[in-house]
Order: sequence, then structure tokens, then C-alpha cells
Amino acid sequence: MTQRQGSSIEARHNHSIAIAEFSCRSPSSPMATQKSADASLIDRLERLAAALERMAPPAAPPIDFEAAEAFVWQSAPEAFIPVPSVNRQPLALLKGIERASDQLLENTRRFADGLSANNALLWGARGMGKSSLVKAAHAEVRRGLAKAKAKHDLKLVEIHREDIATMPRCLAHMRQSPHRFIVFCDDLSFDKDDTSYKSLKAVLEGGIEGRPENVIFYATSNRRHLMPRDMMDNERATAINPGEAIEEKVSLSDRFGLWLGFHNGNQDQYLDMVRGYAAHHKIKIKDDELVREALEWSVTRGGRSGRVAWQYIQDLAGRLGVRL
Repeated sequence: MTQRQGSSIEARHNHSIAIAEFSCRSPSSPMATQKSADASLIDRLERLAAALERMAPPAAPPIDFEAAEAFVWQSAPEAFIPVPSVNRQPLALLKGIERASDQLLENTRRFADGLSANNALLWGARGMGKSSLVKAAHAEVRRGLAKAKAKHDLKLVEIHREDIATMPRCLAHMRQSPHRFIVFCDDLSFDKDDTSYKSLKAVLEGGIEGRPENVIFYATSNRRHLMPRDMMDNERATAINPGEAIEEKVSLSDRFGLWLGFHNGNQDQYLDMVRGYAAHHKIKIKDDELVREALEWSVTRGGRSGRVAWQYIQDLAGRLGVRL
């Protein structure tokens, strides 16, 4: 091989090496392209994760049953909303329902003391103090626990009618608490196509787990069997076996061991309510004037219930400049 040929071969070799090195450094090489694609994908994934994190709801705060004496259950996201001040009347002002009051108070005291007690259904006439009695009984029994310096407290938790299906999840949070709980549902009733009552039946009685030992359920309703009368009549009329058709529906009310009926008050009971409210809130008015106005108010409202009495007192206090 001549010197010229050797130099030519060496030059071609060096040129090949230079091309290879340039190719490795060049963005258009397969290796560089793959690295660039990986970096782009990672960047997109990071941006997607950040976007999802912004869209996701914030983490639920830890449940603190020490925050208040009463709570409202929120199903989504799950939380117990503290109630700073419970809207209620003193037990002594609830007139015309003394028998029901004594029974519910005794049942609640037994439960608060860790003894056997029944779930309670307060049913009957509108405005006669069903929900007011639950709230007043809770306050009365809670005061007794405080005087006895009990280590546990009695909490009131309201669950809305539309959240009944989530009650098992609600009770799961209470199960491990040292406190005792009244779960309260106001104006509980079910329509024809509503099946959420089945989950409530299992929680009250009949399910494997059942309700926790530290929880009791109180409900109010205008209907004794928690459903409209025409719905029950229709079930009987169209079913092959009327007894079986209606049994599934009314068996929910059987889960309540304590039934307390509320009926329309008479005139004397209505006036007792009005006088009690006026005295409690220190409203200065002559008795004959109070009676005359209260009766006139009841005629215009078409009833003599505790609710009507309280509405009259609100109107009277406003006219006289008295803060309730």
C-alpha cells in the first residue's frame, strides 16, 4: 500500500468517526429523539397530575366531636358540621305534651346512662312540638350529665331526610367515640318509589352489625307509618296479597320501640303555651289583651298548636320591641 493510499484510508476512517459522533449529538438521532419524547411525556404527566390535584376536593378535616354539642351530618363530602347554638325552647315551655315529654325524657336518660333504651318515633299533628321535644330532652339530659360530672357527653346529630341512605357511613364515625349520640331526623316520611327506607330498617334492627351501642335514633313524622294513607290504600287495592304488600312498607315503623303520638291542642292548652312564652321572655301585656289577641291569631291561622302560639309571640314581641 502506498503512502497516498494509507492517508486516504485514514482520512475516510476519521471522517466516519466524526459523522458518528455528530449523529450522537444531533437531535435527529433516534436516541436523542427518544430522550426528548420521554421528557415531553413526563412534563405532560406532571401538568396533568397538577390539574387533577387542583380539581380534586380538599381532604376531609378530622372529625372532632368535642367542637360542639350538636352537629349536622353532611354526606358529600362526609363531615359533621358543628352547630354553634341549637334552636330550641326550654322543656318547661312545651305545654300539652306532658305525657310524651315524660316518656321521651326517661328513655333518653336511660340511654345516656348506658342502659337499654328504644329508638323513638314522634308522630302526629303538625306544630305540636315533636322536634322541639327532642331538642329540649337532649338539653335536659345533657345538663344532668354535666352535674353528675360524667366522663362522656350526649351529642345531638341531625340527619336530613335525603341523606338517610348514607346513615351506615354516618354511624361508622360514631362507633369508636366515647360519647353517646342521638341521631335525629325531622319530618321523616317515604313516597311510593322511595327505597331508602330499606337501609334505615337494617340500621335500626335486623342487620348483622345493627346500630352502635352508643347511638339511638329519634325521628318525627306527621305519618304514623311514615307513608301517605292513599299510598297504603293503593298497595292494598292492587296487590294479590294485600297484607304482604303493605307489610314491607309499614315494618319500618315497627323498628321504633317507642311510639309517641301528638294530637291537636285545645284552647286551654294553647293559651297555656302563649302565657308560658310571654312570661319566659318577659313580655309585659295584660292577660285579657294577651288572650284576646292570641285567640284571634289562632283563628286566622286555623289551628291552636305550639307553633301557632310561638308565631304569635314572635309577632307580639316585635310589635312591643322585645328581643327574644
